[in-house]
Order: sequence, then structure tokens, then C-alpha cells
Amino acid sequence: MTALRDILIARIAQSGPISVADYMADCLLHPEHGYYTTRDPLGAAGDFITAPEISQMFGELLGLCLAQCWLDQGAPAPFALAELGPGRGTLMADLLRATRAVPGFHAGLRLHLVERSPVLRKAQQARLAGWDIAFHDNAAALPADLPLVLVANEFFDALPVRQFQRDADGWRERLVGAAGGALRFGLGPRGPQPALAHRLEDTRDGDLVELCPGAQAIAGEIGAQIAARGGAALIVDYGDWRSQGDTLQALRGHAPQDPLAQPGAADLTAHVDFEALAHAAAPAVHSRLTPQGVFLERIGITQRARALAAGLAGDALEQHIAAHRRLTHAGEMGSLFKILSLHPTGAAPPPGLNT
Repeated sequence: MTALRDILIARIAQSGPISVADYMADCLLHPEHGYYTTRDPLGAAGDFITAPEISQMFGELLGLCLAQCWLDQGAPAPFALAELGPGRGTLMADLLRATRAVPGFHAGLRLHLVERSPVLRKAQQARLAGWDIAFHDNAAALPADLPLVLVANEFFDALPVRQFQRDADGWRERLVGAAGGALRFGLGPRGPQPALAHRLEDTRDGDLVELCPGAQAIAGEIGAQIAARGGAALIVDYGDWRSQGDTLQALRGHAPQDPLAQPGAADLTAHVDFEALAHAAAPAVHSRLTPQGVFLERIGITQRARALAAGLAGDALEQHIAAHRRLTHAGEMGSLFKILSLHPTGAAPPPGLNT
């Protein structure tokens, strides 16, 4: 049991069942008991590990990819270099190190991090010591008057989703209620959902689909700025072109658990609907959705891995080889994670991606 569980049960008893999105939001960002507001969730001692924590190659290659986009667009300065959900700051630190030799890149950038967790903000400040960082609670606060060069790795999967189950020609929202002193899933009343009208074409009775209004709003803001001011975005996450099925999952201690079991004590995520992001980001141009392993190979991860391996031996070399495999192989992160990019009309897509 957790303190947040008792708070949620009391709220449900007073006001009725809540949406899955409201449940996720409280579990992750409750000011006193939220998962991200109370801990550093990353690494062996945490609940999960992300690509930047696996190998420096990930952040280095994404940094060089974005720097090339910036060069291809005439090296505009100043520009906003932004990351959504920067974790411990590892990806950004690797990105900045890899781009030191890119003429004008460091001089022109203004560093912006979108992070609500006070625990992770401290980690980011320590990792990026010496850099002038502007922190923001949400993407809407990013400067709107500058070209935007942005990366978001495992950010959108943590945004709250609403879930709907198809019922004849309508939908019923999946809700979180309480019974017998425990949290339970249930269904709300039947009703139309205009945002899901197009999904009647590829679903049948009983199918479940997810909507993430917050993700679409953020993609819209990013896309509008890139289309108007220039820049590029790399969005890396797990999911697929179109959402279908119940993808809500909880992780604690690197192991899956019931999402309702320990609210506030486990990480909650859902697969990203990249089609919805791409459409929301118009008029920015989006790339084809590309598996992470394919993208990393196209932009030179094997060559970088060989260069780093030349100075390694023993356990360090074995760990390096394992990290390369984990990032790129189809049976691991290479196919589970996908890349979607955004760029202005008339500009070239980022290296390794096609429109």
C-alpha cells in the first residue's frame, strides 16, 4: 500500500471514478507522493534504464545529427537547444561534448530543459555544471522567437493517456474506481468520441485505443515553432504508427507489475501513437517512422563503437559490445524504439531519416 493509494481511494469515494489519464498524472507528478517528484528512477538502483545511460554513443550521435540539421539550415544563431524530459542530463552532456568542434554551435545555443522533477533537476544541474540552463515545467514555456533544435527521448511515453473501449458504434472510457479497499478498472457510459471517429474504420467491438491529448498539444507547439522559425526535432520512444490495445504498464525494480498495485511507487508509461504526433505537428514536415537500430546504424554507430573499442579490454570491452547490441539489435531496443523527426518545409530531413 502507498499513501497515494489511500488519497486516490478517498477521492474516488467522494467524487467517483477517475480517468486513466488523471490516475497517471497523480501517480507520476503528485506534489508529495508522485513517482517523478520524489526520486531518481534511473539506473541499476532505480526502476528502468534509458539509452543515454547505456552508452555515450547514443547522445553523441543524436547530437551530431541535430548539429548537421542546424548547419544545413545555415547555422542560425541564436537558437534554442532543448530537451524534453532530460533524465539525469546524460544525453545532453554527451550531445554537448560531441558537438564542441561544430563551428558556432556552442556559441549560438541557448540551453533549455523541460523538467518538472526537482530531484532530476538537481542531477541535471550537476551533470551540466558550467552551462547556463533555463528550466521549464512544460514545453509551452520554450522561447517561441528562436529556431528550435530539440530532442525528446522517452518523454512522450510518460504523458497521461485516456483509454477507450469500442462498444457498437460508440466508445466507453476506461476509468479507475475502487472496490473492497482496492483500485479497480471499470468502464464509463457509452458515448461518441469525435477524436476517435476515424478509428471506427480499423477497430471492432471490444477493442481498446488510447488518446494522449497532452502529447498532441506538445507536438503541435514544437511543430509550429520549427515550421515558422526553423530547426529540427528528434523524438525517440517506444510505440508505433497507430495506437491499439492496452499499453499501460508499470515498472518497479526493472520488473513489470500491476499498474494499480502501488500508485506513486512505480513508473507508469504507455506506448506512443506516432501517427497522432506527426499529424499534430503539421505544418512541420515529419520523417518516416524508423526503428532506432536502423537509424543509429545509418548515422554511424558501428564506426563509433569500433573507435571506442580500440581503447578497451576485458570487462569494459564486453560491456561496450553489449551496449552496442542493446541499442541496435532487433531483439532488444533496436526495434522496440522508433525515431520520428520534424523539420521545416524545404529543409533536408535529419541524417539517417527519410520523408
